[in-house]
Amino acid sequence: MDKIFFQSSLPRSGSSLLQNIIGQNPNFYVTPTSGVLELVYAARGNYTTSPEFIAQDSELMKNAFMGFCKGGVESYFNSITDKKYIMDKSRGWGIHYNFLNSFYPNAKVICIVRDLRDIYASMEKNFRKNQHKDSGIVNHATMQGTTTEKRIDLWAAGQPVGLALERLLQIFKEGINKNIHFIRYEDLLINPQFEMDKIYNYLGIERYIHDFNNIEQITVEDDEVYGIYGDHNIRRKLEPLKSNANEILGSNLCESIKKSYPWFYEIFNYK
Repeated sequence: MDKIFFQSSLPRSGSSLLQNIIGQNPNFYVTPTSGVLELVYAARGNYTTSPEFIAQDSELMKNAFMGFCKGGVESYFNSITDKKYIMDKSRGWGIHYNFLNSFYPNAKVICIVRDLRDIYASMEKNFRKNQHKDSGIVNHATMQGTTTEKRIDLWAAGQPVGLALERLLQIFKEGINKNIHFIRYEDLLINPQFEMDKIYNYLGIERYIHDFNNIEQITVEDDEVYGIYGDHNIRRKLEPLKSNANEILGSNLCESIKKSYPWFYEIFNYK
């Protein structure tokens, strides 16, 4: 293994699709939603609070812990694959970039974004098509989550959408965005090879010509773990999609979403 790269994208934005496109490149091992960040993040907690580390020379322990994290992540993937490159997917890498960069210098992180109206519409579509399951957000006795508007309010204030957007805004506030390559889902669908070439240029590796008419699903996840919002199945053929946010959410709610996130629509130039 030569290099590990990282993907940290918005929910319902095509992150699984992007992983499987990259996975066409024979030099890449791509992950589904990964727990690698959780391993080193939990280790950071023990390193910070354990008296055995506190009692020793702080600079020595810092260097040792950085080596532990880097070596641990590299060993993790070396135990899985002998491919040249890794693309590890976790929504947390972006906001934790400075921690990542402390043990894996000059880390390369990709973030795919999507019009928020379509993200919320996708969430609502998954809710509607999974009525045989309890979503956990609807309570008719208290009138919680009983309408599309109320469900969007709940998603906006919690996981997965609310937390992801809060983190994304903070990434720009702290200037972390300068280290991240952003790609719009809609642009990937319209001009995929052009967007992939930009990704390869950002990663600093040789480009690869992809087949966007036959995308094989390489990543496998047990979507039951993620409840009704865990649909990680991808389309085999890449082609532009017409937004159905107005149809699913209604024009008034779509306009309200746009007004609620002016920073997002300005930064990513969504009309």
